[in-house]
Formats: sequence, C-alpha cells, structure tokens
Amino acid sequence: MAHWSKKEPEFAQMASIIAQQPGISPGELAKQLGLATSTITRRLPDLEEAEHLLYEDDKGGLWPFRRKT
Repeated sequence: MAHWSKKEPEFAQMASIIAQQPGISPGELAKQLGLATSTITRRLPDLEEAEHLLYEDDKGGLWPFRRKT
C-alpha cells in the first residue's frame, strides 16, 4: 500500500477544489481546507503520485492537468 493512500480523501478534496477554481494559490487552497500552506506544499508531490495531476503556473497558481484526447 502506498504511503499516501490513507490521505486519498484529502487529496481528492484538494484536487476537486483546484478543478473548481483553476489557478488557485496554495495559500488560498490551504485557507479553504483549514490547513497550513506548508502542508499543501508538502502534499503536492504525493498528490501527483496519487494520480491527481496538476501543474503550477508562473505565478504559483495550481491548475488541473488535462490530457489531450
């Protein structure tokens, strides 16, 4: 079992907010979730490992990654 699997509900919630509010800053995401910004920053690599693909723009905004079909 992957170390992030117990956090999957939190990761799904993070990904959902990012999908609903593309370009959201990690600080704003943290505020909405009641977490520290450092917690969000620490979780971003695990979020990708959990297959919630995101990218960060030049200003630090978080965006859902959409694969071309």
